[in-house]
Amino acid sequence: MRFYYPRSFLTLLAVGFTLVALPLVFALVNNAISIDQLANRSQQAVYQAVQATQSSRRLVELLTAMERSARQMVILGDPALLDTYALNRKQFLAAAGEFGTLPFDSEQKQALDAIVRDEAAIYAVLSGAGANPAQQAKAVEGFIGLADRAQAITVRSNELIDREVEAMRATAAQAQRIMLWQLLALIPVVLFLAIGFTILIARPIRQIDSAIRRLGGGELNTAVDVAGPEDLQYLGQRLEWMRRRLVDLDQQKNRFLRQMSHELKTPLTALREGAELLSDEVVGKLSPEQREIAEILRHNSIELQKLIDDLLSYGASQFHKTALEVKPVQIRQVINRVADDHGLALRAKSLKLDIEARDVTLSADFEKLRIILDNLMSNAIKFSPPGGTVSIAARANGAHLELDVADEGPGIAPADRPHVFDPFYQGAQVAEGRVKGTGIGLSVVREYATAHGGSVEVVDEAGRRGARLRVRLPLLAAGEGE
Repeated sequence: MRFYYPRSFLTLLAVGFTLVALPLVFALVNNAISIDQLANRSQQAVYQAVQATQSSRRLVELLTAMERSARQMVILGDPALLDTYALNRKQFLAAAGEFGTLPFDSEQKQALDAIVRDEAAIYAVLSGAGANPAQQAKAVEGFIGLADRAQAITVRSNELIDREVEAMRATAAQAQRIMLWQLLALIPVVLFLAIGFTILIARPIRQIDSAIRRLGGGELNTAVDVAGPEDLQYLGQRLEWMRRRLVDLDQQKNRFLRQMSHELKTPLTALREGAELLSDEVVGKLSPEQREIAEILRHNSIELQKLIDDLLSYGASQFHKTALEVKPVQIRQVINRVADDHGLALRAKSLKLDIEARDVTLSADFEKLRIILDNLMSNAIKFSPPGGTVSIAARANGAHLELDVADEGPGIAPADRPHVFDPFYQGAQVAEGRVKGTGIGLSVVREYATAHGGSVEVVDEAGRRGARLRVRLPLLAAGEGE
């Protein structure tokens, strides 16, 4: 799946934060609008309720005052009381006008219009010049119906207010449900966006980290490919350039090792042949002192050849790490072959060889297994003190062969252990002898052990002096036994 990235990593971060924040901002704005509308409606409802209560009460009070004035005028026969009635009537009409502006239903408006109309008819009789007391008394009785109608309007107003309050409660509950559903809907959306952009942001960073780890571990065969913003892609391109540069340098190093090793073979052959001729007294009888010198030349030419063979083996291991000629190999045969090869070196330092090998057969490359043991034994001989013991042990442990080589030398310092299998690494301890090592013997051991699907490690042994190196190899080659 291909992802499309912006040009800059900072732009990617900004887009990610913006998209994650947008749903939250939308929810906040929507909730704020809903709360504001609910608050405005509540405020308006309270205002209308207060106005309706005050106006209806005022109408009832004014109708009562007008009825009182009218009855007094009829009973007392005093026309002056009509002025008091007119004053109350003026206030009544003003209150009716205010009450009519409120948003009530048509039934209430019709009832209010009927009250105003009937009151006007009563006032016409009371203020008419030709009305007799009986007509006025009959007209005053009409206030009873007006009071009932006014009371009905008040009750109707209270009912409308109750319905409005109930509608507000329902609106608030609906708004609460909407907010809850918005929250439930936003949680997966925000999580999806957050996780998605976390993956988008972390993916190129993981690719860069993986590429750096491979380069640091010496894995130079895998190309560096970083998918992401252009600035991170450019960083990946620079890592790829560094990888190709390291590959080129590694190839140059291996070419140098092979060339120098082969060029050293020719003068070394002449030295070996000359030393052998002297030791065999082909050119004449040698004195004891001359024989000793010839033996020293012969021994050190063998050591030099061993170093050159190590260089060739290391160079070959870099190009043929997995090229194994696997066949059944008896570990005892490998040990005997290597012990014979190092017989002279053992005698030169008066070393004792202690072999404890079970009759174990494994699937391996005989030659590479020989080189593994040869390098381990050569290393043990170099660091063993004169008269010491070199121990070789081989045994089956489950599905693996454990091959141990130990010496009685100074051991491996803790600071050297993390690097003892690195190419060309020289530890703090110095091997005895006239020829200095190259530091690649143990690296070849690790390369060949890894090629077999095994490993090599430094084994601690309490109460024992010296170093013990253990190679673990599978008894079956890769692919067998399936």
